[in-house]
Amino acid sequence: MASTHARSAAWGNRDAHASAGPQGRCQASSLHLASRRRRGLGIALERFSRAVTEWVGTSWAFAVALAVIVGWAATGPIFRFSDTWQLVINTGTTIVTFLMVFLIQRAQNKDARAIHLKLNEIVAAVEGASNRLVNVEDLTEDEVSLLHRHYARLVALARETGALTESHSVEEAAARHALKLTPRVQPAAPDKRAS
Repeated sequence: MASTHARSAAWGNRDAHASAGPQGRCQASSLHLASRRRRGLGIALERFSRAVTEWVGTSWAFAVALAVIVGWAATGPIFRFSDTWQLVINTGTTIVTFLMVFLIQRAQNKDARAIHLKLNEIVAAVEGASNRLVNVEDLTEDEVSLLHRHYARLVALARETGALTESHSVEEAAARHALKLTPRVQPAAPDKRAS
């Protein structure tokens, strides 16, 4: 019964799609094309911004910027150091700075995300590491402060024992610290009775 109902619903959807005619199919096709264009545009912009970011970090980019400034300064006497002459460099540097802020932020976001992923992988892979640190960058400020207090406690416990690298998590540190404080019972020597 349920399969018959599902089949009829599927046929109903198929009939509704078919009855929509060419206009419905055209609309779906145009939405798909727009989605592909957006993805293609996003990829193109990403490649372009990556290329610009890499180029701007080179010595050649600095040399070009320096040449522009020297050329501008050299033309000062020609234009009698007018307001328009100053406005040219001010406008140019403002535009470049405005665009570079976004490029730098994009590069920093990508780098930070990659570093967080690598650190998450290390935390997840190392036995004894606290999994509460995976995606710690997504926590609120209060939650990060709480974790900081926990790890400050871990450092305090490790300082008491004199070995800062012996424990991996707050829980493990507390357990090891408690274990170290309990007196150890010496095993009894075996009886040597003559038989």
